[in-house]
Amino acid sequence: MSSAKLSPAIDAEELRLRRDLAALYRLVALFGWDDLLSTHISLRLPGPDHHFLLNPLGLLFEEINASSLVRVDLEGNVLEDRDVRVNPAGFTIHSAIHAARADANCVIHLHTTPGVAVSSQTQGLLPSNQIAMLLNGRVAYHDYEGVALNLDERERLVQDLGDKPAMILRNHGTLAVGKSVGDAFQTMYFLERACAIQVAAEAGGAALNIPGDDVQDLVMRQVASFGDIADRLLWPAMLRKLDRIDRSYRD
Repeated sequence: MSSAKLSPAIDAEELRLRRDLAALYRLVALFGWDDLLSTHISLRLPGPDHHFLLNPLGLLFEEINASSLVRVDLEGNVLEDRDVRVNPAGFTIHSAIHAARADANCVIHLHTTPGVAVSSQTQGLLPSNQIAMLLNGRVAYHDYEGVALNLDERERLVQDLGDKPAMILRNHGTLAVGKSVGDAFQTMYFLERACAIQVAAEAGGAALNIPGDDVQDLVMRQVASFGDIADRLLWPAMLRKLDRIDRSYRD
């Protein structure tokens, strides 16, 4: 499966997107956010056909490269002439969001320990630290309905997400969307880091200190003044990091 070769018919833009998505899969593995063969990251391809890239069923995230990614349609049907499968349960969530949100070009869904831990807490993500405050008003919640096999759940999930870039799937995990791979990665990094800090702080046993609304609002205004650094600065830095470690994601 991992020995697939990139077709010479792939244009420069699709090649760039394949490499970006493969890099994101490798970063998820590098940060320890992967979950064996579970969870997915999808990316919309340009054009009117509503085609997407998704990981093939059976590869670990650390094995993903540009050529192993699979082109699928909005229903998760494989559109390539090779013996490969995708996980329909995994794409149920992604397809719903891609169909409803034109700005959701990249969708990341994870099952990390801190993310699932916070998703299992009634209060959800608390504004108890600076990183969590970066997400104030930007995190949606969706109640658990079992393994994502029921297509009827898609409508409720999309409704709960609304126009927000992040979601906590209760009793399940985390989700982030973005206009690009870098944009989605930055949101997910903040969400996962905030969950990890919350779990660590709660483990200490002391009461959490929650800053007042005025301070939380100030943090949001300050962050807004930084501008969009995800694609301009952060994502190129992450690609350089991967290139120093292992450039095979580009193949």
